[in-house]
Amino acid sequence: MKPTVLIVDDEKHTRDGLRAALEDKYETFVAKDAAEAARLMQDVPPDAVLTDLRMAGEDGLAVIDRALKLSPQPVCLMMTAYGDVETAVQAMSRGAYWFMQKPVDLRQVELLLERGLKARATEKEVAVLKTRLDRKFSLGEVVGSSAALQHAIEQVRSVATSNATVLLLGETGTGKELFAQMIHQASNRAKGPFMAVHCAAIPANLLESELFGHEKGSFTGANERRVGRFESADGGTLFLDEIGEIDATTQIKLLRFLETRSVERLGSHKPIALDLRLVCATNRDLLQMVKEGKFREDLYYRLSVVPLRMPPLRERQDDIPLLLAHYLKRFAAENHLAEVRLAPDALGVLARYPWPGNIRELRNTCENLAVLRAGKVLTAAELDPRYAQPTNLGGAVRPVLPAASGGMFDKEQNEKELLKQALASAAGNRTKAAELLGISRRTLHRKLLQWPELEVGQAPHA
Repeated sequence: MKPTVLIVDDEKHTRDGLRAALEDKYETFVAKDAAEAARLMQDVPPDAVLTDLRMAGEDGLAVIDRALKLSPQPVCLMMTAYGDVETAVQAMSRGAYWFMQKPVDLRQVELLLERGLKARATEKEVAVLKTRLDRKFSLGEVVGSSAALQHAIEQVRSVATSNATVLLLGETGTGKELFAQMIHQASNRAKGPFMAVHCAAIPANLLESELFGHEKGSFTGANERRVGRFESADGGTLFLDEIGEIDATTQIKLLRFLETRSVERLGSHKPIALDLRLVCATNRDLLQMVKEGKFREDLYYRLSVVPLRMPPLRERQDDIPLLLAHYLKRFAAENHLAEVRLAPDALGVLARYPWPGNIRELRNTCENLAVLRAGKVLTAAELDPRYAQPTNLGGAVRPVLPAASGGMFDKEQNEKELLKQALASAAGNRTKAAELLGISRRTLHRKLLQWPELEVGQAPHA
């Protein structure tokens, strides 16, 4: 449909001339005064209003005031024969898009209408995207009602409005980045940027430059100045995932930022003051790394001002049916497919499965089922056999060997035993072992670097 334009002018030849010039591109309506314009705006809310300033009765400013009370607001253009700059400024301050001196240039009118309508369309798209973003990362939109999840949500609510540094702890796939986004959206920095950096995905020799930026010529290949992620997140939130992977040099610079709230680009000694919220995440035991000399103790305490633990899915078993229903419906809608349904026995099997890959694994499973089993009722017999073996390998902590202190189980020994069993079952094939454990091959590689004795006697890895 053509955009609608309301032309308001007490001179008939001006109204008719503008209408004739615009009616090829726009659905045009005309009014001889502000009163008639008010009636037309109620009947057909316009996309744009083109009004004269001086008219009998109410003037063009009243027309603009009334138009801008509509939702969505139309683009308002003012015409005046007097070249009254003060009145034009007043019209702009009230929300008019632009003003023109009569006699108007028709090409200018067409150009301003086109630009104004494009600007309004962009504003509308941004508003819609902002609403979707707020909804997506709203704490009220988290799927699940288990006590473990609700406790995590309450902690997020408590910390979101503060400026405290947050350390998110939890296994891979538990939604740490999602919770970081929620902290940002629930904070007074929500209008600022949210920058996420996955520290393990960036080579150590590039991470410092990526985070803090560099000046031209600061090292070989630095052909121009680069603004780092810290500067880019100014006024918002910076999320550093897998913080346990950063090297000693980067640890020192991160500690300095936390102490001074400023950074220095590589090749520069000029501090840049920043105002941002730092949220970090890890699935590693940082305190153990401190004991082993792999992570600075002073940095650990600076980062863990507010430590928040993200519960693994096996501690949220009541949420599993809700999550399955949510993601099956979502992926069916995204792919324009009929929704797959789970028979009671299939739902029971999936609800008892420990989901070692946590939410990430469950999402991938739902997407697979939504695409490959669209419109079907899925029974337990049709599921992958691994789901029917809840005691099989995975991230779930199984009591393998009791700790020397008694009463509690040694988590590290459990993990090592599970890795050992996975490698044995996969005949030393790392890719297959990672699939059995429900973790990425990169995570498995990192664990084997930590415990190289696990691969002794295994076949060559793939």
